[in-house]
Amino acid sequence: MVDSPPSLTKKTTGFRWELLALLWLAFFLNQADRQIFSVVLPLIRKDLGLTDAQLGLIASALVWTYGLLVPIAGFIGDRFSRRNILGFCLLFWSCATLLTGFCSSVVQFIALRGMATGGGEAFYAPSANALLGETYKEKRSFALSIHQTAVYFGIILSGIIAGYIGEHYGWQKAFYLFGSLGVVLAFVFFTRIPKDVVVSTAESQQQMWAEIGKTARTVARKPTVIMLTLGFGCMVFVNVGYLTWMPSFLVDKFNMSLTDAGFSSLFYHHLGAFLGVLSGARISDYYAKSNPRSRLVVQALGLLLGAPFIYGISMSNTQLLTYIALFLFGIFRGWYDSNIVASLYEVVSPKIRSSAYGLMLACAFLIGSFAPYLLGVLKPTLGLTAGLASLSGVYVLGSLFLWAGAFLFFDRDKEVSQ
Repeated sequence: MVDSPPSLTKKTTGFRWELLALLWLAFFLNQADRQIFSVVLPLIRKDLGLTDAQLGLIASALVWTYGLLVPIAGFIGDRFSRRNILGFCLLFWSCATLLTGFCSSVVQFIALRGMATGGGEAFYAPSANALLGETYKEKRSFALSIHQTAVYFGIILSGIIAGYIGEHYGWQKAFYLFGSLGVVLAFVFFTRIPKDVVVSTAESQQQMWAEIGKTARTVARKPTVIMLTLGFGCMVFVNVGYLTWMPSFLVDKFNMSLTDAGFSSLFYHHLGAFLGVLSGARISDYYAKSNPRSRLVVQALGLLLGAPFIYGISMSNTQLLTYIALFLFGIFRGWYDSNIVASLYEVVSPKIRSSAYGLMLACAFLIGSFAPYLLGVLKPTLGLTAGLASLSGVYVLGSLFLWAGAFLFFDRDKEVSQ
């Protein structure tokens, strides 16, 4: 098991904020590296002559790999040095991103962009969120929400930068740039963050695989966790589908340049999500003091209220209405995001939080991984407008799962000691 040494639990403000800052930058690149492909997708399609189904398959491959490996990452995060896990996975996925710029076939993209980048990124979130949750116990939702904002900045800036670089210098250069930045940050991370003390015997490491099944059975006996996972899966399905195809949707529908589409498809939504995640965290932290189920209620409201605006994004006839819908969709998506980890922590014990989060991520991403491929297959016949509009129904379904978790099972499953 991993015991946090004084250097990781001390109340020194400088260290606490340096840790959060470096993890924020790492998460920024985690999301940016994932999004580059979707932004320059039209250029790759034109340059290499790939079909929409093939492009969707490449996008889905990353999510499939992520979903399969993230539960293993969660269990490893509870048993090995989280600082080493975070540093090495950042270095690995950044090298894979850099090498993606050399790809020229579907197989190469699946191997580097799908399996290598997705595999490296899978080991980040469980350890990072567990480390932040332990360091910021009194302001857990706030710290985790600040960390979550890196998602929005990473996706927005990657849209602008990758779109511009792709149009002017070629899509390959975008992968070179972001991959190189990650390699540099990995070395900074190893230099600035002290190694945490690991108390792990050979016997305990051999038992890790047996404990995966034990922990899975433990969380499976809590229906609230199942409802949270199904709701998360619905959210991921919508999010992955939107992120993969929205830039191409704006290019096709409004004849926008790649740079403008990369910016517009991501900025307005994630500006709203940034504001939503901060307000959602404040709201849930306030009400959770007297009623911890409030975290799930805020999430359920986020999905339910966001659904009409997903439909509006696809059906709007003007760019202005599309941008307004993107912004409001983002606000309520942020409400959901602000409590992804905090809600789970209300119903699982501290000793298995990293492992439980890894399992939840795995199931959710395996559910959501089919969205890019399905939308790519349906694009030539159904069209992206109808395909993206149908995602609103998935948000409604996710909201129903969360309402069930909050009001049917939460009282039985909640943890007394947080």
